[in-house]
Amino acid sequence: MSIDFSAFIAGQPVTGNGPAQPVINPATEETLAAIPEAGVDLVDRAAQAARIAFEDGRWHGKSVEERQAMLRRIADVIDAASDELSAIETANTGIPLSQAKARHIARAGHNFRFFADYIGQAAGRIYDQAPDHMTLVRRQPVGVAGLIAPWNAPVALGAMKIAGAIAFGNSCIIKPSEQAPLGVHKLVELIHRAGLPEGVVNLVSGRGAVTGDALVRHPEVDLVSFTGGTTTGRAIMSAAGQMLKPSTMELGGKSANIIFDSADFDQAVDGALLGIFTNNGQQCLAGSRILVQRSIADRFITAFLERVARLRIGSPLDAGTELGPVASSAHRDRILSYADTARREGMQILAGGRAHSGFDKGFYLEPTVALTDDPGATVCREEIFGPFATILLFDTPDDAFRIANATRFGLVSYVWTQDIYLALRAQEELQSGVVWINTPMMRELRAPFGGWKESGVGAEGGLDCEAFYTRQKTITLARHPLALRRMGTA
Repeated sequence: MSIDFSAFIAGQPVTGNGPAQPVINPATEETLAAIPEAGVDLVDRAAQAARIAFEDGRWHGKSVEERQAMLRRIADVIDAASDELSAIETANTGIPLSQAKARHIARAGHNFRFFADYIGQAAGRIYDQAPDHMTLVRRQPVGVAGLIAPWNAPVALGAMKIAGAIAFGNSCIIKPSEQAPLGVHKLVELIHRAGLPEGVVNLVSGRGAVTGDALVRHPEVDLVSFTGGTTTGRAIMSAAGQMLKPSTMELGGKSANIIFDSADFDQAVDGALLGIFTNNGQQCLAGSRILVQRSIADRFITAFLERVARLRIGSPLDAGTELGPVASSAHRDRILSYADTARREGMQILAGGRAHSGFDKGFYLEPTVALTDDPGATVCREEIFGPFATILLFDTPDDAFRIANATRFGLVSYVWTQDIYLALRAQEELQSGVVWINTPMMRELRAPFGGWKESGVGAEGGLDCEAFYTRQKTITLARHPLALRRMGTA
């Protein structure tokens, strides 16, 4: 591909002199691009450009109506380039093209429209209970946001961060994953094609330990938003905390997908398949632990395995493909190592557990399903981040909630039941930031999305992004001339 710049600073592409980072197509193993790493010098230039753009008011000084119009224009440009952006995202990530276009790229445009609508309704507060004073509370943009996007949904999640940051008047610098930077590179180009002032959105590309670390630690970066793995999140939050920078972290997951015998059976099977195999299984919110009530277990496992055997695995460019390759050879090998671990620990591998033999090239896996009665097994505790489902059985709701909560993660829980009272109890008992009942993966942008425990700190969503990307200011006015005590007159 023609993308060879390392950064996009003040509206212009810039090529760094760091080591070239190869970008691989996981379906063909071809090198799509080799992008020189943006080092400390380019991160500094990006941060300075973002600071200048913020301080001179070229963006946050515009009216809300002007910012709304620009955000909607960006969404229109993304929509118009949907085919091109989808093709880039698929080539770089292996996400089936149908999913990339319908979910990821459509969501990217929606993010900008959502925040355009949101800022038109945002309001301050007034306190006028005191007889002599009136107090106003308003919110103002923080300054420069450092944004770090993941490799599993780079455009959709990168767009969420950019839209949330700039909607409230901030400037930003986004760093995509070095493994999947191409879609975000194109996204930043499209944002500038829409006419956003130069310097408001900047990009730096490179490894986390080099480019990402420089971004997080740069003194001109006021706050940090990261989506990715828990181990990396800890390091980023620690570095940001040393400089007292606010940060939000959306991290790993090991979500329970609980199927009660009171569920709509067919919907539960459909939902379980979507929950673990969408996006090639590479999503933090994957329902990777499928908890099935024992009374329906045989029926469910039979139906689930029949459908797994019929999953259409192939080139992500084919319209009928449901499961494409995982993101890299290293990630493929990591997932396969968990199948080996499951076998060593005495688990039943009901399906898959091997590299797919039907492809000469590409990082393809057989969709894997394991069965265990040990919630503490390695594959039940650790995030695998691939098309690997583990089935556990339970007898009572108490058992289900105990097993579901026996994890260091707490991002999402899925519940399938037609019993309203059981559903209400489930949402009370489950220790996760999001509970989806009788639905897979519905993202309501007005509501917070964030994890408990080691799944993250903070959340994204309308009100939560406003709270993070702005800071509050309290202004108190005298309602009339005050009779002040006159010091130094005695």
